[in-house]
Amino acid sequence: MNLLDASIEHLILPTWLWLCPQDLPQTPAPTHSASFHRRSWDLLAPLRYWLGQLKIDNAAFAHRLCRLIPAQCPFERDIKFLGHLLFHIPPMCKLNPLYDDLMVLRFRALCYLADECGEDVSCYC
Repeated sequence: MNLLDASIEHLILPTWLWLCPQDLPQTPAPTHSASFHRRSWDLLAPLRYWLGQLKIDNAAFAHRLCRLIPAQCPFERDIKFLGHLLFHIPPMCKLNPLYDDLMVLRFRALCYLADECGEDVSCYC
């Protein structure tokens, strides 16, 4: 097991376990309605787990992932008029709840192409 697999396993596993009801911390019953304690559920945990466990063992699949997942936010723009900057649209990708998981998947695909296949991945950067 290499370092990347070990760190992904440690990041994904606690998120997946949090979804299991028997692993949730037990809180005592509220004494009145004002002290109601809400439990937070991560509804995207199964999708995050699936993305983390996705095996990249095919060069064509790795190339497809690198083409589909952009290296930087495609929505970030500078709006210029006659050479003057009017305003800047900030990157919106950080609002995506699966952004970090997709970046890890793209990184794993790039590592597979560079390390296992020995290909030049500079065209994807």
